[in-house]
Amino acid sequence: MTEIQMQNPPGGTPGAAPGVGPEAEPGAGTSMIRSSVLRKLARDKGAMLSAIVLAIIVFCALFAPVLAPHDPYDNNLRNMLKPPSWTEGGLPEHLLGTDGQGRDIVTRLLYGTRTTLIMGLLAVLAGGLIGSALGLIAAYFRRLEGPIMRLVDILLSFPSILFGLAIAAVLGAGIFAITIALTIAAIPTIARITRGAALVQMQMEYITACRAIGMSDMRIIWRHLLPNCLSTIFVYLTLQLGQTILLGAALSFIGLGAQPPTAELGTMASEGRNFLFFAPHVSTIPSLVIFLIVLAFNVLGDALRDVLDPRLRQ
Repeated sequence: MTEIQMQNPPGGTPGAAPGVGPEAEPGAGTSMIRSSVLRKLARDKGAMLSAIVLAIIVFCALFAPVLAPHDPYDNNLRNMLKPPSWTEGGLPEHLLGTDGQGRDIVTRLLYGTRTTLIMGLLAVLAGGLIGSALGLIAAYFRRLEGPIMRLVDILLSFPSILFGLAIAAVLGAGIFAITIALTIAAIPTIARITRGAALVQMQMEYITACRAIGMSDMRIIWRHLLPNCLSTIFVYLTLQLGQTILLGAALSFIGLGAQPPTAELGTMASEGRNFLFFAPHVSTIPSLVIFLIVLAFNVLGDALRDVLDPRLRQ
């Protein structure tokens, strides 16, 4: 029987793959890598500006009950469709004016941003978990690659709007239904990205070494394959978050998302379209907030891509 010979890694155990032997320290050098990533991001002015904008938006959304000057559901028809306070006819207590029911737009924006961010974050996290698992399984267990990727192709062939319509028909329009639709829409692309990254890692010698020493499939996937794909997955999830928020706002705009009187940016933009010609601020202000959030996530995602995996730029 031919004896398998493996080169000893520096400071490792004879016959073990790098990072597999008992002397390997999980997470060694993590702080150094993290500090290097932060230094590179700090040199990117666009990334830093986007991070600051997102930090402010997330802070305002988290502390909306504290920061909001009014009740988000408090109607005052005497003050309906008031313009921003710095324009003629504006009221000082309503900085950005009021909507069609006299509700303060600043307050609605704070609560609506929180709803929009929660929907997008939950959908991307759930879609990322399911999609990453499918991608890793398809790359590692090649006999399952065909069925899994055909399922992914089927999901990719349906527009996301159709998922929203179908799920709303079954579950009814609302935040839960739209979150399910956004999750399903995020799964196929994340699965493809993860599978591509995992297939590259499957060609590496450390995978062969892990199998040679009898390591179980689940341990190889969890301890070695997944960590080496995380940077690619994380970069794509950051980019996907902006697109998911935009899609969620679009679904809410056509009436499939949060239902009145719940504050949500897409729903707020939809409610203001009836007043677009004589009170454009009701619709344009939440639309600008959506634009700002999506742009910030896209710029930050591009910067993370350049730092964590420069090969993705090609």
